[in-house]
Amino acid sequence: MSLIDIVATQAGWEFLLRFAHFLAGITWIGVLYYFNFIQTPFFGTELGGGAKSAMTRGLVPSALWWFRWGAMFTFLTGWAMVFLKLHQGIGLDQPYMNQILTGALMGTFMWANVWFVIWPAQQVVIKNAEQTAGGGEAIPEAAARGARAGLASRTNTLFSIPMLFMMGSASHFTFLPGTNDVMYWLVCGGLIVLVEINALVGPGLPTQKPLGSVLGTIHAGLALTIVLYILGCVLNGA
Repeated sequence: MSLIDIVATQAGWEFLLRFAHFLAGITWIGVLYYFNFIQTPFFGTELGGGAKSAMTRGLVPSALWWFRWGAMFTFLTGWAMVFLKLHQGIGLDQPYMNQILTGALMGTFMWANVWFVIWPAQQVVIKNAEQTAGGGEAIPEAAARGARAGLASRTNTLFSIPMLFMMGSASHFTFLPGTNDVMYWLVCGGLIVLVEINALVGPGLPTQKPLGSVLGTIHAGLALTIVLYILGCVLNGA
């Protein structure tokens, strides 16, 4: 495909849309993993605890900008690709769409967590760090808002594992028949919704315990991937 083909054909524009989706997604998930695998554990150390206020005021706002806009562009380009596939005749009853939409459901929850849970909470945390650094009063709810943001962020990390599995397998490892079975969506979709609810009700539930560590979050994500795969195969008679 030549450069002219890329900008002058439908296939070319579809490629550019996919490229934009990949680029935005790598940016988003990369910063997500930085927060959960590197920054948060560092803040829990003696050295990190001492640097936390300065980093929250200086580094975190910039990282959150890339984080939330990476999420937004991933969300918009992802759904644009779904509607393009539907326009091209790839129906909801086909295996590709089953797996893409399963990933898209998790990706949509992840996007919503970024914009409506994590970002609003982190704004309070940043403001609190700025006020206390300037000798002002601490914001009473800052710690609770930070904990809620952390839980939502770890849930996004959990979701990212099965989400990427579903997105990648749609074209390269089809395991769902093309039935778009109602029972599949009731069970598997319901399970995904329950994981999201677990993140929204606030810290303190026993079901949130695996999300208390990096390793636990990764294990939970791998477990959800395996469960969705097995349930998808069983419920669709594969």
